[in-house]
Formats: sequence, structure tokens, C-alpha cells
Amino acid sequence: MPASSAGAAAMTTNKNSTTSPQGVGTANSAGFARTLQPGVARREVWAWAMYDFANSGYTTVVLTTVFSAYFVGVVAASKSWATLAFTATLSLSYLMIMLTMPGLGAWADARAAKKRLLWLSTAGCVLGTLALMKAQPGVIVLSLFALGVSNYFYCMGEALIASFLPEIARPHALGRVSGWGWSFGYLGGMLTLGIALLLVARASGQGLGAPDYVPAVMAVTATVFALAAVPSLLWLKERTPAGVARSGGVFARLQVAWFETRDHFPDFRLLLLCGACYHAGITVVVTLSAVYATEVMGFEMAQTMLLVFTVNIAAAAGAFLFGHVQDRVGHKRSLAITLVGWIVMVLIAFVAVQAWVFWLAATVAGLCMGTSQSAGRAMVGTMTPRHRPAEFYSLWTFAIQAAAVAGPLSYGLVTWLTGGQHRIALLCTGLFFVAGLLVLTRINFERGVQAGRAG
Repeated sequence: MPASSAGAAAMTTNKNSTTSPQGVGTANSAGFARTLQPGVARREVWAWAMYDFANSGYTTVVLTTVFSAYFVGVVAASKSWATLAFTATLSLSYLMIMLTMPGLGAWADARAAKKRLLWLSTAGCVLGTLALMKAQPGVIVLSLFALGVSNYFYCMGEALIASFLPEIARPHALGRVSGWGWSFGYLGGMLTLGIALLLVARASGQGLGAPDYVPAVMAVTATVFALAAVPSLLWLKERTPAGVARSGGVFARLQVAWFETRDHFPDFRLLLLCGACYHAGITVVVTLSAVYATEVMGFEMAQTMLLVFTVNIAAAAGAFLFGHVQDRVGHKRSLAITLVGWIVMVLIAFVAVQAWVFWLAATVAGLCMGTSQSAGRAMVGTMTPRHRPAEFYSLWTFAIQAAAVAGPLSYGLVTWLTGGQHRIALLCTGLFFVAGLLVLTRINFERGVQAGRAG
């Protein structure tokens, strides 16, 4: 059995691990050992992937599907400023992550404290999501504050869990292990969204409105996050030893790290720019797909939730399968393929008038979403110096959160300037993917890997 196939099988079962030396179990174990760093157990890989499983429900339910549409249409009563208030709050939380996460990452590397920060980020996101239960019609300030806090801590946890990847997977297997995490994450998103869909259907059948069932949906989302994150918090090991404490505060470290990439890691710097470009487009899709489906395609809430459910299925399949392809054909080529796919998706959605065409675009978006996010995370791992994973993944977080600020705001500005033309705004979003593809062509991947090893 090939190493990649053996690794995938080992993720799902360990029944054959004690068979004879001539048996399948030994082949599975050997393949799995070739995938992981020395001393990393299967349980730890599963625990690492479970964090993606845990936090995906937050993005799927809160940002993409339920709460975004609920805030605009019910809490803010579809006021002209409602969408801007929602996107501006998210942008502010992304801006705070941009400014603070590189310094926090450097602090975590210096003190071997990634796990401590992961505990903090998990608690912050769970409590912030629970606070969204108080979002009722007219409760604007509290709703936006809880949204901003929960999203800030979600982003912090996303950066921290990614920084464990080089400690778990061998360099040649970063793509497939990253793909395991992303695919597992989309399964978590589907679980949370599925429960939410059942709650919505039941409440709607009883004649209840969104203010009645959305608090329960928020409670379920927070509960799934908290429970599913337990394996990561208990069993994930911090293997990178404490490093040399770097002088300067959070903002000073951000400036120093940014200029250091220019002088010593130019290809990693280009990767940051590439990630910022294409994640701007991804953030638009994640944040405003429900709004687009409602405003342009005329979807109801239940239809939108089913649409996002389908997207998650495609994303899980894409992330898992393409992770293996990525390790074989190369990280750069894999990312280029997915960016072309994003451009195709935008064009399909732009011309979509019939519902089935839009469903096709959504499926393509799901496939590209899982693969592009997994590919980017793996590429960062290959270019990261061994003793500075949290800091370099924090720089990656800085880049993609800068995109998260620019993407939705640019979409909102285009719709405002064009009098609500969401199709034009979506077409303009495609330019982010084109820009990312152009920057990607300038990256010398092999040189970037060598610089990371030397650093």
C-alpha cells in the first residue's frame, strides 16, 4: 500500500495494527510512520484534526449561514447599514488579529506556550458564541460585540492549531496531513449545520420565528466547539522547545518580522502576499454567500443551509483527496490549480440564473475551498524555520486577516456604488484570485524551502 493510502487508512482505524509482520497492519503502521514526525502517535494526529472539526461549526453556522443572515434581516431589521455593520465588525476583529497575532506567536515560541494560548482562544470563542444567544431584534451593540470577540478568538485558535502542523507531519507529507485536518473540519461544520438545520425545520414547523430558534442554534454551535476541542486540548503535545525571547512588544515584533521576511525569506513573503490575495476572495464567499443566495437567487433560509451543507461535503472531499495529490505533484502546482478553479467558479456564479447552475458553482467553490486553504497551510509549513512555527504561522494569519478586512469591505463598496448589484461585486471578487495566481508564479518554492531550513 502506498504511504499516502496507508496514512489515510490509519486515520480511520487501528484494528490491524497488531497483525503479523507480514500483514496489512504492519504496512499501515509503516506507511503512517513515514507520514508523521518521530514520536507522533495516531491519537495525537486525530486530536490535532479534531480542532478543525471543532471550530468549523463556528464559521459555517455563525459567519456563513445562520447568524449573518439573521443579524442583517432580523436584529438590524434590514436597515441600509446592516450589512456594512456586520462586515465592519468582522473587519475590526480581523484587524486586531493582524496587529496582535505575530507578537503573540513570537511570545508563544519563546515560552513554548502554544497550548496555553490555544486554551485561551477556545474559551474565548465558545463564550463569545454563547453571548450571541442574546442577539434579539434591536440588540445591535451587544450582538456586534459578541460577534467581534468570538471571531477574534476563532482566528487566534486557527493560527495556533496550524502552527502544530510541522511538529506532526514530515515535510513530504504536510499536504496530506493538512488535508486530513481540513476534511475533518468540514465534517464538523456539516455536523453543526445539520443539527442547526433540524432545529430550524422543527421550529419553523411550529410556526416559530428566527428570534426563537437562533439562540438554540448558537448554543449548539458553542457546545459542539467546546466538546470537540477537548481531544486537542488534552492530547496535543508541544514539541518545539522554548526559544530565545525576542525583544519588543507586539507591534514592534510585527514590524521586525515583516522586514525580516524581506531580507531573509523573500519567497515566504511572496507566499504571504499570494495568500492575502486569494483569501480575500475566499472570505467573501464564506461571509456573504448566504446574502448572495438570498438577495440574487431568492433562496430561503432552509435552502441556503442545504446549499452550504453541500459546499461542506465538496470541501471535505476536496481537502482530503487533493492533500494526497498535493504531496505528489507539488504544493505550488496544486495551489495554482485550485486558484484557476476559483476563477471558473466566479464565472459560473456570475452567469447563473437558474438554481441548478448556482448549485454547480457552489460545488466548485466547495472543492476549491478545501484544497486552497489546505495547500496554503502546507506551503507555510514547508517554508517555516523549525524553531519559529507559531511566529511564522502568525504572519500567515496576519496576511489572511488583512485579506479578510479587504475582501468583504470591497464587496460591500461595490454593491453600494452599483446600487446593490451583487453580480458585479462577485465578478470583481474574482480579481483577487487572478492576483493570487499571478503572485504565485513569482514564488521560487525550492528556494523558499531552503531558506526555511537554514533559518
